[in-house]
Amino acid sequence: MAQSFDYESASATEEAETSPLERLAEIAARTAEESGKFANVDAILRIPVTMQVVLGSATIPVANLMKLGRGAVVPLDHRVGEPVDVVVNGRIVARGEVVVVEEDNSRFGVSLTEIVGPLGQGDT
Repeated sequence: MAQSFDYESASATEEAETSPLERLAEIAARTAEESGKFANVDAILRIPVTMQVVLGSATIPVANLMKLGRGAVVPLDHRVGEPVDVVVNGRIVARGEVVVVEEDNSRFGVSLTEIVGPLGQGDT
């Protein structure tokens, strides 16, 4: 028997107070409780996934690739100020802006500005 969840029932105040991942965990826990099929949701939530931030990409011929050396600059298809894609296991899940991490000025982070909707809506 398939379980369904009404995504429209979540209020805007609940969304502002919790992160999308926390909401997903809550939905999974509620669904598991209702169906009784997934007794240990915590085991699922501990599965590691690969997260990447894509700054841009470029297509160049192999001959030009072989000429690259230290200090070479490869222009990317994204411009300064454009949002970067946050990819988890090959799927775009969010977009954001590159920021400098406050505690350590030698590291970068991503400030999420958009969460891509269910089933890859907004995925390009």
